[in-house]
Amino acid sequence: MKTYGFSSALALCAALSASMVAYGAGAQTMAPPDPVIAPPQDIAYPGVLKVTVDATDLDRKIFSIKQTVPVSKAGDLVLMLPEWLPGKHSDRSEISKIAGLLVSANGKPLTWVRDQINVTAFHIDVPAGVTAVDVEFQYLAPTTAAAGRAVMTPDMLNLQFNFASFYPAGYYAKRIPVQATVKFPEGWGYATGLETDHKTGDTVVFKTTDYDTLIDSPIFSGRYFKSWDLDPDGPAPVRLNVMADSPEQLDVMPGFIDVHKKLVQQAYKLYGAHHYDHYDFLVAASDQIGGIGLEHHRSSENRVEKKYLTDAKVSYSRDLLAHEYTHSWNGKFRRGADLWTPNFQVPMRNSLLWVYEGQTQYWGQVLATRSGLNSKELALQNLAATAANLDNLPGRSWRALQDTTNDPVISARSPQNWRAYQRSEDYYNEGLLIWLDADTLIREKTGGKKSLDNFAKGFFGIQNGDWGEATYTFDDVVKTLNAVYPYDWATFLRTRVDGHGEADKGGAPLDGITRGGYKLVYTETPSDLWKGNETLGKVTNLSYSIGFSVNNKDNTLAGVLWGSPAFKAGLTPGDTLVALNGRTYDSDALKLAITAAKSGKPIELIVKMDETYRVIKIDYTGGLRYPVLQRIEGTPALLDDILAEKK
Repeated sequence: MKTYGFSSALALCAALSASMVAYGAGAQTMAPPDPVIAPPQDIAYPGVLKVTVDATDLDRKIFSIKQTVPVSKAGDLVLMLPEWLPGKHSDRSEISKIAGLLVSANGKPLTWVRDQINVTAFHIDVPAGVTAVDVEFQYLAPTTAAAGRAVMTPDMLNLQFNFASFYPAGYYAKRIPVQATVKFPEGWGYATGLETDHKTGDTVVFKTTDYDTLIDSPIFSGRYFKSWDLDPDGPAPVRLNVMADSPEQLDVMPGFIDVHKKLVQQAYKLYGAHHYDHYDFLVAASDQIGGIGLEHHRSSENRVEKKYLTDAKVSYSRDLLAHEYTHSWNGKFRRGADLWTPNFQVPMRNSLLWVYEGQTQYWGQVLATRSGLNSKELALQNLAATAANLDNLPGRSWRALQDTTNDPVISARSPQNWRAYQRSEDYYNEGLLIWLDADTLIREKTGGKKSLDNFAKGFFGIQNGDWGEATYTFDDVVKTLNAVYPYDWATFLRTRVDGHGEADKGGAPLDGITRGGYKLVYTETPSDLWKGNETLGKVTNLSYSIGFSVNNKDNTLAGVLWGSPAFKAGLTPGDTLVALNGRTYDSDALKLAITAAKSGKPIELIVKMDETYRVIKIDYTGGLRYPVLQRIEGTPALLDDILAEKK
């Protein structure tokens, strides 16, 4: 593709405009094009970018950034803020929070012009004789939940270089050297996948790396910070780094660090290789910093419940670290060929996310249980909840799982009124069920001699120690499965990914559960996990009985299941429950009313939507229904074998 310099492009625009005028004053004319942004090339960038971040303005939550960008010629320099972010699977730039952009060279200001098509790119006309351009700007971190995810609090911060650096167009990100310097609040600890070069006071200079690695290396820093070595004698350092809202939240309960050490060993036994020179779990035990679960090649980036280290009763997020750790192998080292891009402005394609995220969801659950982060009982309860959600999914009738891999781009996890009918990123959990199906099938057909563990070692365990990228296609997945056990895996996978439910019944792929020795049933008593999730989410979840969940803080309907009794009665997400059977609404009373309705007693609600009140009568006699897995007597418990610690 031919490219033009800044001045040449402007001349071209003028010529185009002049030619359009010739058609007459009344003719419609196309606006002149913006200057061309050079596509990425696999060539070395001439110089080292310098990025300096001041992260000390805790009161106003402002990151101040200065950059020096070497240049080798005059003309159009295009600087870009990363847009298409790995792990986000979409264009999720932070450009709306960038302010105060100033550009200069040799102490003299330069004018910048934002590209009108790619608004994350800025054109700078570099004068002759200039060898470096200086850039200053601020990242205005959210100060309220309405403005976005909190990345800075009085006691901790989460620095991501995708909001704290620009990079030049025209180069592969891996071919751009960069050195980062960060000034932290006084006395704070920090952890990152970057390697420290030297430290002066609270200012840390990191070793020069490439821009791709910089973006893949966030930093956690906090007033209350601890780090534990999880594999002191292993092939590469692995550390658990935790920052917390208060010092007592770092008083880890006995034996819990050993569980994380076992996670590392179970991962090595599963994959048979590692793909990092060091790995750092970055964990915020907090209810102040914004929630995040993001993968990186040499680190995680996670928030967990604030009592994660101190309270054995906490079940939330117990599998999160196992999931993100698995991504070092699946998603970072092995990556779908259509998802790999040379820089952060080239759009990603997500067709294989049911492998990237689906199999990671599977191994995350398995490794969490094998290591002891989760109990087997908790894992089975979680699987029951997952299966029930996907088995009660009317959206399956019109939308295949494959199409949900587009959701990161379509909706970016924005709120949905009718989640079960619209569908969302179901490639995570339905992917888990598909890979469970494959695992149990291999185990059954080989008499337990082979399993999906063999696939994991053959697919992710290649090139031990390499932390580059090895891309794959659908055919590569099928080939590795056939090497484990010959079968028509292409049809097996495509039927489940492209279809609309087993045997056109519309249900979830549950064969892995039944072949694993269990079946999905519903009881009138919620599991411990179900009750814990209700408490944590401050909701009453009656989705599989009456067909809705209620926000306990204000009695509004958090969700209504499409096609359920509540849906048929006319209830809508956002309705407020005012009264039940003539009395003030109460969630416990509603559960009693659902049980009483089995014998014909009515369920009558007064609901409010906007300024309108309605009386709703719900025709339902099925009682309370909560999902659990029930053992199928006389069948092999393959699911138990899958979850058992690998010796």
